[in-house]
Amino acid sequence: MRTDIKLGRVFGIEIGLHYSWFLIAFLIVLSVAGQFSAAHKDWSQGLIWSLSVVTALLFFVSLLLHELAHSLVAQAHNLPVKAITLFALGGVSQIEKNPSDAKTEFWMAIVGPITSCAIGAVSLGAALLCGWTPGKSAATPVVAMLVWLGYINFGLGVFNLIPGYPLDGGRVLRGILWWKTGNADQSTRIATRIGEGVGFAFIALGVMEVFGGAGLNGLWIAFIGWFLMQAAAESYREVVAGPLLSGRHVADLMSSDCPTVDGHMDVQHFVDEEMLRSGKRCFLVEENGRFAGLITPHEIKHLARSRWPVTMLSSVMLPAARLHTVTPETSLKDALEVMTTNDLNQLPVLADGHLRGTVSRSQVLQLFQTGAELQV
Repeated sequence: MRTDIKLGRVFGIEIGLHYSWFLIAFLIVLSVAGQFSAAHKDWSQGLIWSLSVVTALLFFVSLLLHELAHSLVAQAHNLPVKAITLFALGGVSQIEKNPSDAKTEFWMAIVGPITSCAIGAVSLGAALLCGWTPGKSAATPVVAMLVWLGYINFGLGVFNLIPGYPLDGGRVLRGILWWKTGNADQSTRIATRIGEGVGFAFIALGVMEVFGGAGLNGLWIAFIGWFLMQAAAESYREVVAGPLLSGRHVADLMSSDCPTVDGHMDVQHFVDEEMLRSGKRCFLVEENGRFAGLITPHEIKHLARSRWPVTMLSSVMLPAARLHTVTPETSLKDALEVMTTNDLNQLPVLADGHLRGTVSRSQVLQLFQTGAELQV
C-alpha cells in the first residue's frame, strides 16, 4: 500500500494517505451526517455537516493510533517501520521485517485491537461524564460525537479480533499456533487458510444482504470479504515461496548481459533507438567507462516530451549513489525484500565495487512460476 500524500513523521515513522482514503472519508462523513440528522432533527445543517467532518477526522486519528500501537511495539522489538498509510479499509503499518518469535507476533497484533477498545472506552466514559445516558439520544453535539466514536472504536477493535489472517485476530491466532507448534510457516499456512474462509464467509454474507435489500451495505461487506481473501491468499503464497528461495543466491538468477548506454546520449535517441527497439525497460548508464546509474521508464516519464531531444540521460538517471544494490552472495529472499520494501523492479549486482549484472522481480516471478508448474 503506497503512500500518495505524506503528512509528516511521528516517532520517526512516515505518516501518509493513499488516494482511496478520500473516498472512504467522504462516505463516512455522509454516513455520520445521516445518523446525526435522523437523531437530531432540530440541529441546523451547518452544525450537522461541520460536526460530521470533525467526527470523521477524529475517527481517522483513532485509526492512526491503532496503527501506531502496532508500529511502536514493532520498533520496541527492533523491527524497523517504514511508514503508516491510511487507505479505504483503514490503515496499514509497513513493517520491514517479520517478527522472529511467537511472542512478538502476538503482542504486535493484539495491541491494535486493545488500543481501539481503549479509545472506545475513553470516548464513552467522557460522554457519561458529560451527562449522556446509554440508550438515549445525546443531548449535545459533543456528546453525540463522543458516543459515535466510542461505539465505532469498540466495533473496530472487535472486528479486528476476527481470526482471519491478515486481520489482527488472524495474526494473534498465528502467534498462538506458532507458540504451540514451534513452526512459523505451518502456523502461517493454517492462519491464512482460515483467513480465506473468513473472507469467503464475508462475501456470502454480503451477497445475502444485497438480495435482502441492504444494497450498498451488502456490497461493502462483500468487498471486505474479497479483500481478505486476496490478502490471505497472497500471504499463503509468500509462505509457499519461502522454501523455493531458501539456499538460493542472487548469483543463481542474475543477468550478466545487461544493456548499457552512454550517459551523454539524449533521452529522445535513447527511447527511439534503445528502449523501444529492444523492448527492454532497464538500462545501465556508463560515463567514461564507469557505472554511473540506472535508467528506466519511471525516470523518463516525469520529463516533458519537448525536453527529450535536449536532455542527457545523466540528467534524469537514478545515480549509482542513490541505488539499492546487492552482491552475488546476497540471498534471493533478502534481495526480494529489498525490491518489495523500496518498490523496485530490479537491483544492480556489485562485487568489489564493479558491476556484475542485475536481478529483477520478473526473474524471481519466473522462478516461482517454474516451481509451481513442477510442484516443487
